[in-house]
Amino acid sequence: MSKIRVALIEDHDLTRVGIRTALQQRSEIEFVGEAANATDGLKLLETSRPDIGIVDIGLPDIDGIELTRRFKEARSAEEETQTKILVLTLQDNEEAVMAAFAAGADSYCMKNISFDNLLEALQVTYEGNAWIDPAIARIVLTQAKSSEVGADAAAALKTVTINAAEPEYSQLIEAYPLTERELEVLQLIVEGCSNAAIAEKLYITVGTVKTHVRNILNKLCADDRTQAAVRALRSGLVG
Repeated sequence: MSKIRVALIEDHDLTRVGIRTALQQRSEIEFVGEAANATDGLKLLETSRPDIGIVDIGLPDIDGIELTRRFKEARSAEEETQTKILVLTLQDNEEAVMAAFAAGADSYCMKNISFDNLLEALQVTYEGNAWIDPAIARIVLTQAKSSEVGADAAAALKTVTINAAEPEYSQLIEAYPLTERELEVLQLIVEGCSNAAIAEKLYITVGTVKTHVRNILNKLCADDRTQAAVRALRSGLVG
């Protein structure tokens, strides 16, 4: 099994050292480098090309959102391997969350996240899905569900854009109906639960949860958990 190559861009010394030390102790992680500001961070991402860059929003020179935007814009869509960005922040306000995703962030974590959940976030992000901290998941989902989303907010939601028109939701559901268990898993996804939390709540294994999630994504024609959750809310599958 290949290791997940991770770079860390964080200006707070204690936080950076703590995360780096914890990551270096994990056999499934290859820590490729660290930076304390956005200027050095961009260079680090360019030279090391990690699988995932953990980026703090509150950097001293350029904020992490702008760093993410610049890095993503510089990456060619034809590149075989794309570095994913996991934003790490103390901010859980709507503006910061939506701005991060609009800039191209792949996942969003609060700094008070447990290390086990950070590892899960890295794994989920590495697999190509969005991991959204349960503390702010509702911000994204509520924003997506609202009928009063303005032009700026709609642009910020581009990472969870739903390609199907409203009538197509019911057609999807009729063609690929979800089982009762899949609906239970979907409801917990909407509530921001991790795979481990879903497994604990439903008394099933994490492996079984992953199977259900994969089936849900396939049936809803969703690229990731966030898109599936938004589709579920808009179609009325869950509340």
